[in-house]
Amino acid sequence: MTSRTISLLAVALATLPAWGAPATDDGAMLKLASGSGCMTCHHIEPGAKGPDGIPPIGPAWRDVATKYRGTAGAADPLTRTVMAGSNPYSSHWKGKVSGLAMPPNEVAIKEADARLLVEWILKLDAAK
Repeated sequence: MTSRTISLLAVALATLPAWGAPATDDGAMLKLASGSGCMTCHHIEPGAKGPDGIPPIGPAWRDVATKYRGTAGAADPLTRTVMAGSNPYSSHWKGKVSGLAMPPNEVAIKEADARLLVEWILKLDAAK
């Protein structure tokens, strides 16, 4: 096994509670997000622009939760976006983030894990 495989396996095992169902507690989800590279572009809390005046690369997850709160079935298209990426020509975060599109992430995270993470994000409270 490669060290990357071992690391991914460790993250996967860390997200499983004793009875075998995926955990969705904050610590497990942050570990999954960090291990999958999500935190490179996203943060949980909305933040100010950087010192150069450029907005963050991707939207803060509390902003995502607020935007999609009450939208039935929102986890499905968001999970597809995580896996396949987004279209830079139809960005609904234009002007709020510096990234134009989300790259495909199928090499970084399994679809089942992406869905768990998206569902957790959608349950976050509004920005404080």
